[in-house]
Amino acid sequence: MTEKSNRRKFLKQVGTLAGVSLVPMSLVEIVWGKESSEKFTFAYISDSHLTQIKGTQFTTNFDDGLKRAVTEVNFMSPKPDFVVYGGDLAQLGKREEIDHGLEVMSGLRGVDVKWVIGEHDYYLDLGDYWQQKVSKLNYSFDHKGVHFVVLCSILTYDEWMDKWPSAEVRMGQMARLDNPQGSPFMVKDPQIEWLKKDLEKIDNSTPVVVLSHSPLYKIFKPWNFWTEDAEKVQAELQRFDKVTVLHGHVHQLLYNQIGNISFYAMMSTAWPWPYPTTYTQQQSAVPKLTVPMNRADPFAARDGTGWGFIDLDSGRANHHYGLWENPSRAVVFKGSQPEDSQFQDPAKQIPPQKHY
Repeated sequence: MTEKSNRRKFLKQVGTLAGVSLVPMSLVEIVWGKESSEKFTFAYISDSHLTQIKGTQFTTNFDDGLKRAVTEVNFMSPKPDFVVYGGDLAQLGKREEIDHGLEVMSGLRGVDVKWVIGEHDYYLDLGDYWQQKVSKLNYSFDHKGVHFVVLCSILTYDEWMDKWPSAEVRMGQMARLDNPQGSPFMVKDPQIEWLKKDLEKIDNSTPVVVLSHSPLYKIFKPWNFWTEDAEKVQAELQRFDKVTVLHGHVHQLLYNQIGNISFYAMMSTAWPWPYPTTYTQQQSAVPKLTVPMNRADPFAARDGTGWGFIDLDSGRANHHYGLWENPSRAVVFKGSQPEDSQFQDPAKQIPPQKHY
């Protein structure tokens, strides 16, 4: 591979090359992202749902997805400035699952990880073990002129959390997708007040990136693609010129623009979910801006799964989806909103299959 090799070609090939132990991957060099000292990149891995079977046995397919993402990030050149893990490392919040995930993620070479908690990590012990072993539930940091905020967006009403006979039953309820006994996610007022204070010192012109697990807008309540108090969070972000929200949870490609805020969803390394628009029993609010992935079978092991890398140029995010068994996608900020660089033209769109 020469210096003129482009990043997209590399990402398409890397899965094949990684399986060939004799390929001298250390020789790979890609000239990319070196135009400006203020432009930087980071990788995003999310929703691995590592599931313990018993003892040291875990669901192999989910393990393999996370391991593949770690491998591909290690082959990025130049290296990303850091990696974001977007939540749902575990499936049922067990210590064994979290520890197993940390062990796999420790294979990342030479990069720091910024952690976001998901509901599958939280509802067994309400985040106690996560805070002991992984990270705080909410925090902020600055990097090359960009202010990052990590929010715990998967909280809910106290009455709902207290009504179950055991922590395991509570976790099992939150682990379901289509669940009439579920409860909507929330950021909640104490954390929104923390956000307000955190942003007080930030100038309007500073680019802001918010990392959450659930989308900070409302898509489809029956599946909890939803954050009940999302508008309160949006209100705290209105004064900034450039705001990007990156989230996991939905296991599919989504993007949206609400006022000054650009929203990008991240892929799962475990499995894809169908789009709520295919669920004919109720209306959903999948953004009109989004061009859905074409998926022949959303329940196939790898179709619709992958990871992503984001480059921030002048404070605007360009999101590159590394889909493993689907055409790679790039959603870039153009003019006033994100746009799919290949499929935004209606004539080029392939509608997703309906499943209900």
